[in-house]
Amino acid sequence: MDIENISKELSFKAVRASGAGGQHVNKVSSKIVLTFDIPSSNSLNDDEKERLKVSLKTRLTNDTILTLNCSESRSQHKNKEIITNRFLKIISDGLIIKKFRKKTKPSRAGIRKRLEKKSRHALKKTSRRKPKIE
Repeated sequence: MDIENISKELSFKAVRASGAGGQHVNKVSSKIVLTFDIPSSNSLNDDEKERLKVSLKTRLTNDTILTLNCSESRSQHKNKEIITNRFLKIISDGLIIKKFRKKTKPSRAGIRKRLEKKSRHALKKTSRRKPKIE
């Protein structure tokens, strides 16, 4: 993954942030909206694009565009920095190939030990019961 080329393909848009803030919030566009078009990216190969489509399918639009918002700070530049770092983390996590778990069988000794421990525990519990009076 080439971070420089990917960061050139990002598009940022400044929008007015919602919520409380008084007069200042009504005239300043501090919220940043980042968009990244996965299919038209030149810095990712076809395999990486498919992997991102699968791993980020809940975050993508119908046109397979990743959209992220950030309005944590009152500063537009700080929000741009935060959203860029978040984007790079999401992309790098999405490109990781997960190792598949090999199914294994417990050993005979392990099964035997578990059953012995289970019967000892059951014996301990039954010895604590009140005796039945007939």
